[in-house]
Amino acid sequence: MSLLRQSTQALRVAAATSNSARWISTSAVVRNSTQTSPAPAKAANGQSRDVAAEQVARHDQAVAADLVSSAPEELTQRTVRIFRPSKTANSSGKAGTKVWRVDFDILQGSARWENPLMGWASSGDYMQGTSLKFRSKEDAIHFCEKQGWDYQVQEPKIARIPPKSYAANYNYIPGKLRIHHTK
Repeated sequence: MSLLRQSTQALRVAAATSNSARWISTSAVVRNSTQTSPAPAKAANGQSRDVAAEQVARHDQAVAADLVSSAPEELTQRTVRIFRPSKTANSSGKAGTKVWRVDFDILQGSARWENPLMGWASSGDYMQGTSLKFRSKEDAIHFCEKQGWDYQVQEPKIARIPPKSYAANYNYIPGKLRIHHTK
């Protein structure tokens, strides 16, 4: 029996026994099912196969997506940069610094000009303003390998914050006396 058929039957059984059938989740059905692992499907030659192990192996291996994406050929020749953005200098918050971004490098020879109407900077590079967000560096690398893009990873610099205390202002330091003028 296939994994899809098993999960569909488990959902029907759970919906029939539950009062609020429309609020049931598939994770609850999987946790409450009597079988802990799916039954291996039969291959064409009669051998049994482990579908779950195949799915894990398929996820770890990057399969080229350029055959079905219909993206322009020029994208495969460009290098992308994978980085984690730093916090902005004019705010103390760290919003947007926990994600990894994939950003296209500036295309050399792309015509840049100033728009005569508004004065904005314009470019012939259509991928210049495109960036993608990922939860982890490994996800970004996996996506770039799947698309067939050359990439470089820029590791984030860790900010070192020295320990501070108010009492350190009054420590005795031998040498010249520091005088603070208040007026």
